[in-house]
Amino acid sequence: VQLASVTDSSFLFTRMLNFNAPPLKNTAAEPVWKVLIYDRFGQDIISPLLSVKELRDMGITLHLLLHSDRDPIPDVPAIYFVMPTEENIDRICQDLRNQLYESYYLNFISAISRSKLEDIASAALAANAVNLVTKVFDQYLNFITLEDDMFVLCNQNKEQISYHAINKPDIMDTEMEGIMDTIVDGLFCYFVTLGAVPIIRCPRGNAAEMVAVKLDKKLRENLRDARNSLFTGDTMGAGQFSFQRPLFVLADRNLDLATPLHHTWTYQALIHDVLDLYLNRVSLEESPGSEASPAGARPKKKSKKSYDLTAADKFWQKHKGSPFPEVAESVQEELDTYRAQEDEVKRLKSIMGLEGEDDGAISMLSDNTAKLTSAVSSLPELLEKKRLIDLHTNVATAVLDHIKSRKLDVYFEYEEKLMSKSTMDKSLLDIISDPDAGTPEDKMRLFLIYYITSQQPPSEGDLEQYKKALIDAGCDLSPLNYIKQWKAFTKMAAAPANYGNSGVKPMGLFSRVMNTGSQFVMEGVKNLVLKQHNLPVTRILDNLMDMKSNPVSFIPPPQTLQTFLLLAIVFVVGGGNYIEYQNLVDYAKAKQGKRVMYGCSELFSATQFMKQLSQLGQK
Repeated sequence: VQLASVTDSSFLFTRMLNFNAPPLKNTAAEPVWKVLIYDRFGQDIISPLLSVKELRDMGITLHLLLHSDRDPIPDVPAIYFVMPTEENIDRICQDLRNQLYESYYLNFISAISRSKLEDIASAALAANAVNLVTKVFDQYLNFITLEDDMFVLCNQNKEQISYHAINKPDIMDTEMEGIMDTIVDGLFCYFVTLGAVPIIRCPRGNAAEMVAVKLDKKLRENLRDARNSLFTGDTMGAGQFSFQRPLFVLADRNLDLATPLHHTWTYQALIHDVLDLYLNRVSLEESPGSEASPAGARPKKKSKKSYDLTAADKFWQKHKGSPFPEVAESVQEELDTYRAQEDEVKRLKSIMGLEGEDDGAISMLSDNTAKLTSAVSSLPELLEKKRLIDLHTNVATAVLDHIKSRKLDVYFEYEEKLMSKSTMDKSLLDIISDPDAGTPEDKMRLFLIYYITSQQPPSEGDLEQYKKALIDAGCDLSPLNYIKQWKAFTKMAAAPANYGNSGVKPMGLFSRVMNTGSQFVMEGVKNLVLKQHNLPVTRILDNLMDMKSNPVSFIPPPQTLQTFLLLAIVFVVGGGNYIEYQNLVDYAKAKQGKRVMYGCSELFSATQFMKQLSQLGQK
């Protein structure tokens, strides 16, 4: 099964940067040097896919924002990758009038309308530059590929299709239509790139159903026009599905509000929760050096350092879904192995300074020369390994600082018990009132999960007691106002979400990272191991794929599904998170021969989601 994944998107980009011709296999030829011009949308789409070095290898000497001040480079072709907005079209027309480049290859992220195409033609005619506009392409790439099996619709203007935008009480019908059209455009682009017409399923009576109806209509209209259909013959995207239709499950964020608030325990989701992770790049604040500033001088500013978490990083690929303690142990193992290799190189170097002419020394020297030659030839590999170890040591240490200072292991374990209806060994009020346990936001997230997952809401008396403790802890109660309304509404509309038989098992103490020579001081942190369980979104998919009875009513009813589905795509309208993504990845591992992909209208951290709930709950 070929998939619209990073590989497909990368292939399409490589083709686009080669003037929309298939890239030549023989890379020995010098690439044609060119300029890449993108807008903010294009920048977000390219950034997780291609590094600056890869762009340079493809002949991109300069990459510039469309709306920046750009000097003319008259002897170089320019490749544009932009959204077909009024503002962008005006700027392209201005570039044509100013004759900035030798030739223009215009690639639009979404389909350009006929009227805007005519605007470009008129400008080219007026500027006597018709022969310079070499090609105009609709690329249908209006989505961001973050992983081989994960995509998100947009980062720019994401507040326009956010959970808050969809659920605000005073939303106008025209606004809602606009939000749905934006989401449908991104999904349509995704399926054009995939080269497949999906079998759509979604629960009734929410925003996801509106998206499903509009997407179905758009796909049917495109298929009806056989001559111009994007799903037939040569016009299809890189990943052609001639025989297999994927299952496309549209879920609504309102089906499960607890998971996006949940404190997590896996590496990638933890980084997204406690650090600044944006388009696969994590930014860390580096504390200034230990040397004190001279008296009277300004204190040194904290500098920010960014690291890219890429598919080429084998450690990241292997451990991004692992529980944090396992990651800390693995980083320490890698560090020990690297140090051993480094010591070997140093030892060989010192032996090479051998003196004396006896045969033993000479033979030893030649033997070690071979070893040293081999060690030196593996030096670039060793240096790259060192860079990645340093990266993960720094990132994991920053995560560990948060775990320890906020007692995140305690929160994670307690929330897992709440969600799986297990018995508690500590009262919720104790954690909220503990001044050493977490930030006000941590306490509020915990209480909201308790409120969302409880079968019966707490009595008025209990609720007042909780509210007082939360206010004393410095919490903002606005999110609770919204969740109360939401809970009252969903109680009428649907059964509560089932979080399955989740739970965590505390293991023995850490072996490798408890020793004194370790980078990671894990003292006081619980060594928790996850037990596989399906979150509500995964459960919906599982019921559809295995044709089990489903508590959620679907459009259309699921009986018509083929039993041999090989690919399923789950998309959450209203925003998603890495916890759900990881849960689907783990689920897919158990389903031999089947692939599952995850997408969402926006990717938010718990903090970002809390802000949206707070806005909705403000009176």
